[in-house]
Amino acid sequence: MTTWLQCDACSTRFDLLEPIARCRQCRGLLALASDLGPTDLARRFADQGSCSPALRRSGVWRFRDLILPEARDADVVSFPEGNTPQVQRARVAEWAGCRRLWLKHEGMNPTGSFKDRGMTVAVTHARRLGARAVACASTGNTSASLAAYAAHAGLLGVVLIPAGKTALGKLAQTVAYGATVLAIRGDFDACLDLVDQASERLGLYLVNSINPLRLAGQKSIVFELLEDRAWRAPDWIALPAGNLGNTSAFGAALQQAHALGLIDRIPRLAAVQAEGAAPFARSYREQFAQRYRVEADTVATAIRIGNPASHDRAVAAVRGTNGVVTMVSDQDILAAKREIDQAGVGCEPASAASVAGVRRLVREGTIGPDEDVVAVLTGHILKDPEILLRDRGDVVREIDPTLAAVEAAIASAGQR
Repeated sequence: MTTWLQCDACSTRFDLLEPIARCRQCRGLLALASDLGPTDLARRFADQGSCSPALRRSGVWRFRDLILPEARDADVVSFPEGNTPQVQRARVAEWAGCRRLWLKHEGMNPTGSFKDRGMTVAVTHARRLGARAVACASTGNTSASLAAYAAHAGLLGVVLIPAGKTALGKLAQTVAYGATVLAIRGDFDACLDLVDQASERLGLYLVNSINPLRLAGQKSIVFELLEDRAWRAPDWIALPAGNLGNTSAFGAALQQAHALGLIDRIPRLAAVQAEGAAPFARSYREQFAQRYRVEADTVATAIRIGNPASHDRAVAAVRGTNGVVTMVSDQDILAAKREIDQAGVGCEPASAASVAGVRRLVREGTIGPDEDVVAVLTGHILKDPEILLRDRGDVVREIDPTLAAVEAAIASAGQR
């Protein structure tokens, strides 16, 4: 069995152990390709003996044969990650107007976001390549994940973030884990352009979602989601959409699961963008006839991206799943977040876009109120504390140290 890198645009093949993130011929994005047929792959996946007990504890590496079969046990850099909950909350379902709504909470990963699923694979591969450093551009979650996994692997971590536009919780993680943090006077897209150049000229191994190993790891969200449901596919999977890496990975994972016979039908994807950062939604409205770039501005910092790198792959994912793309306002995102938080689940603002998107699509008649829907929450509630306190700061009340004051405050809270 052989796995290689193959360009999406010109189909040029490269050895898996070449330390590249883009095609040397046309600068196109690369994907993992394999000569292992569906029957052989299904047989290997079914043979849980191919995974050591340690790897089976990871919600990524227990799917190794569907992700990166070449990775040896000794290569793997894992916390472990994955094994995130899929929960139902009546309050959130009622607000969204969808009675069979599930929440897949990726904020329960080791560094608090779904990024850990892709990072474990990318950093594992970086160590296989003998890389001395790994690098990324980030709005915050990728940088936190890179910093943690680089530290675990004993590699130098370099992150480029937009100056003054990274949530405090994410920046604090990145600094604590010991990465070299460079604040760039520009937006995320400027950071990605710069780190893309640096990866080639300075010998840094790029681990943004243009890296095919990152996307391979992120496919495990879908595999685990389906496995938890005994491989009974939902009608819809809704997810926040920023740089479109997850949209691309989800589409690929669903196609793979269907081809292997793990599921008997492919769920529809609902990719949800914030109105202030919605180039993909705008393109979708025109049947993807044109690609757009915008100046992104939204409270949902994790999806504040104006020029998604994985646009073309995400188009294929939406088309291949008969999916839809929609956008929601910041007000709707914060309203959804309040419902999720007060249901005892909690998430960062960008995560709540998935639930806000479900609500909009139900109201428009695209999603039926009785359809089976999984909304993916991508980040932990403590990732963006500034937004939380700014949105609900009035909840914290200062009172006198008397029982009467406590009683009055409780009575007032009960009337809200």
